[in-house]
Amino acid sequence: MAQWQELLRLNLVQGWLSELYERKFPRHIRHCLCVCIEELDWDSAAVDEKKASVCFCTLIFYLDKQWNQSVQLSYILPGPDFQGMRDYLLKNFKDVPLNLAVILSECLREEKRILNSASKTQGGDGPTVDQKWRELDNGVNDLKRQTLEVKKEMKSLENLYENHDYILKTWKSEVEKCIGLAQSQAAVKEECLKQANFISQTKQVVLQQIVKILKQAEQIVAALTDVELPEWKRRQQMACIGGPVDTCLDHLQMRFTAVAEVLIQVRQQLQKLHDQNKKYNCNDAYSLHQETEKSALSLLTKLLSSALVVERQPVMTNLPQRPLILKTGVRFTAAVRFLANLPEFKCLLKVKPVFDKDVEETTTENGFRHFDFNRDNSKVLDVEPPGGGLVAEFTHMSVKEKKARTKGSCQSRLGVTEELHIIKFVTVFQHAGLSCHIEASSLPMVIISSTNQIPSAWASVMWCNILSSSEPKDLSLFVDPPPLTWQQLSQVLSWQFLSVGKRELDENQLSMLRDKLMDEPDGLIHWSKFSKNECAWIWINGILDLIKRHLVDLWQNGYIMGFVSRKSTRSLLQEKPTGTFLLRFSESNKDGAITFSWVEHTNGETHVHSVEPYTKTELTVLSLPDIIYLYSLKSEENMTRNPLLYLYPDIHRDAAFGRYCSIPEKEAPKNMNGYVRRNHTCSADPTPPSPPPQETHMDTYMDTDPDTSMQDQVIQDLFYDLLSLPSSPALLMSRQDTTTHFN
Repeated sequence: MAQWQELLRLNLVQGWLSELYERKFPRHIRHCLCVCIEELDWDSAAVDEKKASVCFCTLIFYLDKQWNQSVQLSYILPGPDFQGMRDYLLKNFKDVPLNLAVILSECLREEKRILNSASKTQGGDGPTVDQKWRELDNGVNDLKRQTLEVKKEMKSLENLYENHDYILKTWKSEVEKCIGLAQSQAAVKEECLKQANFISQTKQVVLQQIVKILKQAEQIVAALTDVELPEWKRRQQMACIGGPVDTCLDHLQMRFTAVAEVLIQVRQQLQKLHDQNKKYNCNDAYSLHQETEKSALSLLTKLLSSALVVERQPVMTNLPQRPLILKTGVRFTAAVRFLANLPEFKCLLKVKPVFDKDVEETTTENGFRHFDFNRDNSKVLDVEPPGGGLVAEFTHMSVKEKKARTKGSCQSRLGVTEELHIIKFVTVFQHAGLSCHIEASSLPMVIISSTNQIPSAWASVMWCNILSSSEPKDLSLFVDPPPLTWQQLSQVLSWQFLSVGKRELDENQLSMLRDKLMDEPDGLIHWSKFSKNECAWIWINGILDLIKRHLVDLWQNGYIMGFVSRKSTRSLLQEKPTGTFLLRFSESNKDGAITFSWVEHTNGETHVHSVEPYTKTELTVLSLPDIIYLYSLKSEENMTRNPLLYLYPDIHRDAAFGRYCSIPEKEAPKNMNGYVRRNHTCSADPTPPSPPPQETHMDTYMDTDPDTSMQDQVIQDLFYDLLSLPSSPALLMSRQDTTTHFN
């Protein structure tokens, strides 16, 4: 896992390594199984069939275990598709585990080469992630060891005080009983003075040890609160918009808990010193003692003030893959965790969510809408299994608009899906003389009133989280939204396809999108180009929905080229044999559609043709593999033929789509009643596809019957978690006499 995490941290997974996994092995499986994969010896397995079988069985066992755990935990947010990964491995490597070993051995070696190359480029001076974590853990363990030593010293000091006090109180009475002892009075006084000096020196040593502990703790607290925690929050931002990053809090919680325990024990020892001084009337080292107490209190306050985090960002249960979008009146969930997980803190903290707390935008000329919760959602932090963290789950939250805008009121300069809001989770910590107010803020959210606004809202969420990496957050970001570089946007767009279709965009696909989105001459992508005036995002979102509903398997296996221009299509196909075809997305259908283009060579001339794109409605009736098998053209002699023979570059149609086809093979060539009939008309020159249409903002999209559609949507949203409604039956339709277009 260390190797893969280092690649992610250094942003080295793109480029050549991405291409390597595109050809060799699914990258999402490498990511999800990074722990198990890196623990196995694939180099040895690559040359030994038995070892390869053992490694393969280990992966399958690990996937089964992860699948069972995910089912038992029943997470609200969907986890990795462990069952799908298992099926992929069994289908492709069950009979040839040696092939898997060879592939992973090569991939792991290439990863090491890329890491070494990056290390040389950067001079090799910076510590790796593993080294940083190891140093931090070593520092925490050293703190715990030193604290135990101080406790031992305090026990010895207590014994010295008791012995000294006993001698002081008893030696005079002993002298009166025995005149012989009176001659030793001076010697007794001298011994008591020596013991008092030794006690004073021991106390100074203890205080110096505590000062040393606090100085070391100060560095660790700074590392946790100023480095580790912000890095985790940034990773969580990336995870919210589809990034394949690790957001586990276990290690961070362990460190927060250990340091909090050390600081609490230090304060306890300082309190014991204070009690001893009071009991035995000693005032030596008073100023050092007071300063040390202040330092310990300040460090503990800083640590605990940062210990409350939003572990799960607000998300609607019926929209799990797109968090931070909330619809008024619809239930959503969130969870907070207190990282200092000490037994004495159990049920100590009561957390209350507050909507738009201290948000200036709601009171300024921007005229943001005002929202509040439908009910009191306060929760007490309690220990939750299986991790045993101090967690509060907010499972039935919903918001309502306080008051609709009236005529003459301040109008917002932003659209509904450009307004950003936050939820702050607040609590008061009171323990052992320490009292402080603690807050944790959600990431900026978008509040919608119609499900039609979801695509535009998600564009805002993505844009905001790409730009915003620190607090406080600019909720007026879209008043004057900064542009993005292509590197920033392309990675997030690629993640969208990974989360929906289990496969990222390759370099060629990203290149085509870059040409469509990149603004000239500044080389930046502007908000208006992406989501407002030209609605490029709406077109991309329609394709994502198309993949999610109908094309996941084909996209995951790399059979859909997808984003390829007409010029590139012609260039790719013209040198290929007749019947070679490729699958690409329509550039003119904003709701998402797919077409295929194929090449024919006749009489020394090359023609590249494209069929009219297939929409979601048609793919609901007939799958794309079935369409490919049933597609036919009718010649002038009234003969029919299927022009689609080889998927680009040279994969036979049966090898690519045979397993997905639901129509019996014997019926495919001759059963005319099952064909999607299309008339073939010739054209000498390919007709270029239209560019993506210019659409207005998504807030303006309305159903034909607004009252009926809104009523249906409200019922669906309100009772989503209570009702398990069957999917509506597919529309029965046929596409006949549709003209084939040339591209």
